[in-house]
Amino acid sequence: MQWETVIGLEVHVQLSTQSKIFSGSSTAFGAAPNTQADVVDLALPGTLPVANLQAFKSAIMFGLAIDAEIGKESVFERKNYFYPDLPKGYQTTQLEKPIVGLGYISIPTAVEGEIKQVRIHHAHLEEDAGKSLHEDFHGMTGIDLNRAGTPLIEIVSEPDMRSSAEAIAFLKKVHAIVTYLGISDGDMSQGSLRCDANVSIRPMGEEKLGTRTEIKNLNSFRFIERAIHVEVDRQIDLLESGGVIKQETRLYDSDKNETRSMRSKEEANDYRYFPCPDLLPVIIDDQTIEELRAIMPELPEQKLQRFQEQFSLSAYDASILTEQRSIAEFFETATTHCGDAKLSANWVMGELSGYLNKHDLTIEQSPVSAEQLGALIGRIKDNTISGKIAKQVFEAMCSNEGSADEIIEAKGLKQVSDSGAIEAMVDEVINNSPDQVAQYRAAEPDKRKKLIGFFVGQIMKASKGQANPGQVNQILAKKLNA
Repeated sequence: MQWETVIGLEVHVQLSTQSKIFSGSSTAFGAAPNTQADVVDLALPGTLPVANLQAFKSAIMFGLAIDAEIGKESVFERKNYFYPDLPKGYQTTQLEKPIVGLGYISIPTAVEGEIKQVRIHHAHLEEDAGKSLHEDFHGMTGIDLNRAGTPLIEIVSEPDMRSSAEAIAFLKKVHAIVTYLGISDGDMSQGSLRCDANVSIRPMGEEKLGTRTEIKNLNSFRFIERAIHVEVDRQIDLLESGGVIKQETRLYDSDKNETRSMRSKEEANDYRYFPCPDLLPVIIDDQTIEELRAIMPELPEQKLQRFQEQFSLSAYDASILTEQRSIAEFFETATTHCGDAKLSANWVMGELSGYLNKHDLTIEQSPVSAEQLGALIGRIKDNTISGKIAKQVFEAMCSNEGSADEIIEAKGLKQVSDSGAIEAMVDEVINNSPDQVAQYRAAEPDKRKKLIGFFVGQIMKASKGQANPGQVNQILAKKLNA
């Protein structure tokens, strides 16, 4: 039997506010455990929460970015459950009247050039819980409440994705939107963006949805993709062997590459939601929405289109360069300094990306700045160095040996563009290669391009790679075809 995968995602995005959603405690990452949780975060008797205006503005901007309905009346509820890292015994969240309503996010599909719209059911504001720590406690669990009360926006999609690839494309788009907006740093290693995946399968062609399982707390694109694959395979094997899928919450074990049952899946009534008595409804007026709309930055899709039009980049190149805001800004800065968008694109996606991947660095950690890379590319453009020599200069720049100009000067890497010097090298190679010259001249015109590579290689070797390739080819062709 052929099976169809059905995926819906719940994405938790930590908002980049300076203080928590209902208290003045700091949200800075990396503080000593339990130093950033005050009496409001712990809901001690006599304390009252105060809603963080910036959290609302961030959520509204996200809603505008996905062309969603904005909830003019936003209400908070208490979601009741007991867990050690939730000392209040409830989570303040939104259920009936979330801040963001119906919207959509466009993603590419497996079919080249095809775009799919994933529907957003809603996105709501809520507070994060603390963190359970299981290491170094000898059979006990430690609790760090610094994260308790940190503002989150939870983005809930409809079950519109049909593969792990589509799920990852959706998550990358969410990541791009929130980082372009500046409402989150999107750092998955620090928990700024986490995901729960609702996964089910059904016979191909079936309309009715299958029983779903929820895989909790996935925090990397790689783990999310692997977890979905594993869970789909598990469900197929179970159904084809006569078993039944249970609606439950599961945990992904990356070491064993398997999902494990945690508990039966709760329904809304299990949490005994009721309106939070300490928080009044928040009314959002049209003026606030329009003021935020007016300051919206250029979003990924808009930048992608502009890069194709302004810089004449291919759709593929533009999509790679705009996937992350930091990469797009690096590319634009480099292009400004060298005046050649295509060369900049090639270097950012090629040499720079390769170096960063090899050394497990982000573009923000690049040892070569965008301005420095632009200056290096400029030396290729003005024929000071060849593309091959530029790679050598780039490696030296990454090793902090100086600027492109300093390295070129110190190592004597300037390209030889003196036609007389190049002609002398060409004559020497031709005189020392009579067999290859005879073979070249006897060949058909369409095969000569391949054969001329031997002579170019010899000349570049003699010049230590510093002869101008364009002049070498021009002089060679003239003398060999004489």
